[in-house]
Amino acid sequence: MTRDFNIRDSLWDPNFPHHSSHNDTLFEIANSFQIKLSKPVKFFPTRFTNNAWDSNSVLDLIFLHPNSQEFDNHHIHPN
Repeated sequence: MTRDFNIRDSLWDPNFPHHSSHNDTLFEIANSFQIKLSKPVKFFPTRFTNNAWDSNSVLDLIFLHPNSQEFDNHHIHPN
């Protein structure tokens, strides 16, 4: 399951210091499909802002079956 979930959370965005309650619902849905958040080999922002007051962020997430070969072993290409 992949998507721009538009949820900022410290769990997948090391530059964001807060937890979102929307994350809990997302994880409940993922658990119902027996998939887990797969963390990339190296973190990159997936949303880039033109506003000087906002920071770039990680919004695109990948959920995979934990036994998948790509689980916690995928790359995000910044372009």
